[in-house]
Amino acid sequence: MKVIDHLEDFSLSGYSVVTIGTFDGVHIGHQAILRRLVKEAKANDGSSILITFWPHPRFILKKDTDLKLLSTFDEKIRLIESLGVDYILKIAFTPEFSYLSADEFVKEVLLRKVNTKKLFIGYDHHFGNHRKGNIEFLRSNASNYGFEVREIPRQDIDSIGISSTKIRNALLEGDVAFAKSLLGRNYSIEGKVMHGEKNGRKIGFPTANIQIEESCKLLPADGVYAVKASLGHKAYGGMLNIGFKPTLKGSQRTIEAHLFNFQAEIYDRELKVEFIRLLRKEIKFHSIEELKSRLERDKSEAQKVLS
Repeated sequence: MKVIDHLEDFSLSGYSVVTIGTFDGVHIGHQAILRRLVKEAKANDGSSILITFWPHPRFILKKDTDLKLLSTFDEKIRLIESLGVDYILKIAFTPEFSYLSADEFVKEVLLRKVNTKKLFIGYDHHFGNHRKGNIEFLRSNASNYGFEVREIPRQDIDSIGISSTKIRNALLEGDVAFAKSLLGRNYSIEGKVMHGEKNGRKIGFPTANIQIEESCKLLPADGVYAVKASLGHKAYGGMLNIGFKPTLKGSQRTIEAHLFNFQAEIYDRELKVEFIRLLRKEIKFHSIEELKSRLERDKSEAQKVLS
């Protein structure tokens, strides 16, 4: 798969099957669309192309600095590549780009740059200035543009519509199991292991303090989770706390993972953590001994979950 970072340097002349969207999280609805895209392109000896935007348009259009995303751009690339897409066209979403009309977007990007012959577009997708581009706009102008338009209907599981927003809301409630059912995989975070205060080590629960580079990445609700951690090519069971460590009078939100049967120093290494189940919400205990006792119970429960 090729990732095209600069629109001005790219053009295709062959048969292109295209879809457009942010595809945050690459959930099972997105996966179904992309598999269909790839299948259609192969059937026509063409190329499958995903046109996506970075930063997320809401950061620009709504100045939505509180928006948290299910996937960083690098995570999204890896997930999409695994589905066999030929090209990702990454368009820098700027205020200037947002002024492009729907007609200009079609002519400049879909036609001149990627030579679209078949476009898959979501039933509720909008594009172009003032969001005037949608499925009705494309259908009414299809003969002028010279490509076929296919509508992507709402993707459902058990009559529940699949959306990135639903997944975000589930994670903010700590419901990582429901998030998994819509993602098709465990929700995960990745970050560098940093030096901490070593409070966990003092009570027999040494932790890896994880720092996530991209502040827009969504963290699940504060609490203690059973997790699977990956360090290089090795996997470990463990438990992870997100929160402010109220028993220890913490003032900053931290991410700390305790890996079972693990002793090595891993500072400055990248750790990936998959969330399996929320064990409990974060609690302020009356004493360190009470905290330690509860951590023993958490460990036992996490090991049962992971077994």
